[in-house]
Amino acid sequence: QVQLVESGGGPGQPGGSLTLSCVASGFTSDNYLIGWFRQAPGGAREGVSCISTTDERTWYTYSVEGRFTISRDKAKNSVYLSMNSLKPEDTAVYYCATDIDMDYAQAMHVLDYDYWGQGTQVTVSS
Repeated sequence: QVQLVESGGGPGQPGGSLTLSCVASGFTSDNYLIGWFRQAPGGAREGVSCISTTDERTWYTYSVEGRFTISRDKAKNSVYLSMNSLKPEDTAVYYCATDIDMDYAQAMHVLDYDYWGQGTQVTVSS
């Protein structure tokens, strides 16, 4: 059925860049929210950035705004997270997830999301 596969994680230096990719498959509709969440060691899972496939609206958590950019390639059913000016606090497992109900009011609410990828590790250290 629905499958989300992340890639692109790895080690990074403070101030450096990484780009994460998520390939989605198995959806009945092309209309959903898709985005990135992260979970630091010992921490809770939190929203990072999401995008609507309907109108391209985007959301960012304040801590990454201006540094990270979310984008998608409709033809490839893929979403990307371009991560710039990395900080040690960006260290986490990053997950791709989708919300088929498209709740714009809580676009990055973890419990609203239906399907999740396996996660990809990002480690930012000097």
